[in-house]
Amino acid sequence: MSQPPARTGLSRRAFVSSALALGAAGVLVRPAAAADPIKVAGVYTVPVEQQWVSRIHIAAEAAAAAGQITYTFSENVANTDYPRVMREYAESGIELMIGEVFAVEAEAREVAADYPEVAFLMGSSFLEDPSLPNFAVFDNYIQDAAYLTGLIAGAMSEAGNIGMVGGFPIPEVNRLMHAFMAGAREINPDVTFQVSFIGSWFDPPKAKETAFAMIENGADLLYAERFGVSDAAQERGLLAIGNVIDTQADYPDTVVASALWHFEPTLQAAIAAVNAGEFEAANYGVFSYMREGGSSLAPLGTFEDKVPAEIKTLVQERQDAIKAGTFTVEINDEEPTSS
Repeated sequence: MSQPPARTGLSRRAFVSSALALGAAGVLVRPAAAADPIKVAGVYTVPVEQQWVSRIHIAAEAAAAAGQITYTFSENVANTDYPRVMREYAESGIELMIGEVFAVEAEAREVAADYPEVAFLMGSSFLEDPSLPNFAVFDNYIQDAAYLTGLIAGAMSEAGNIGMVGGFPIPEVNRLMHAFMAGAREINPDVTFQVSFIGSWFDPPKAKETAFAMIENGADLLYAERFGVSDAAQERGLLAIGNVIDTQADYPDTVVASALWHFEPTLQAAIAAVNAGEFEAANYGVFSYMREGGSSLAPLGTFEDKVPAEIKTLVQERQDAIKAGTFTVEINDEEPTSS
């Protein structure tokens, strides 16, 4: 089970500089042609349209457009094929590889060990290993924004019965659900939750059917950790809370608020480290924190005048306190359960 990065308020500059304090041993040094764009490859097990991966893909495309990197990627890579694709990219001269290795942790680290000249920045449930200096980890610590959406949900659910549909009960999902639940309970201590996992990162029909079952069981608001849940809410005229991306434009009368993940700070820290010849094993999870710009609450948009004024005031106060470091959202990686 992953552990949260130290809550030290570490800035990007301090993060990169900290590599020097550990000495040159184990640091990946880039050749002298550092002025050239970094050659980056993305390896993804799902389509780049999927919520989580889309944030990585968008950040990489922006860096490529800015001339910082060249970027190629493979999507829908089966877990059994993942190590082979990693090796092919490594053999092609890639300098930085990004992706998600939650289901192939051991195999991915074996590949990284065989290509010490390549920097690997991979979504992972585990921490970095100093003995594998070219393999850094990250995931989406966006519990801050998830908590804020919970405050809103607690006020918007009239029945006090919220359905929550997730992909897998892994830390990256669990911590967001718990933060959301904490926010909802703060507004309505009697709120109940129906929690279910569909066993897939991308199966909108299954997520939709699971959501329908929760609605039949009394849920009047849904937490859409997966695609398909907001469709169920929309068809039944109920409300939903989004995750990772803002889908309100597609569901203007359904999605009240969303917790957004921004991968740009994470990727920019890695680019800076590679260019400086200072890339090493580290936990980049800190760059997903709200105070680092790695997460935010989506604009209320069509629900700006529908969310109670006192709740909007509370949300703003908590958001300011989170950014100032005076309010901490608890990180709970345990599997959540129904009430």
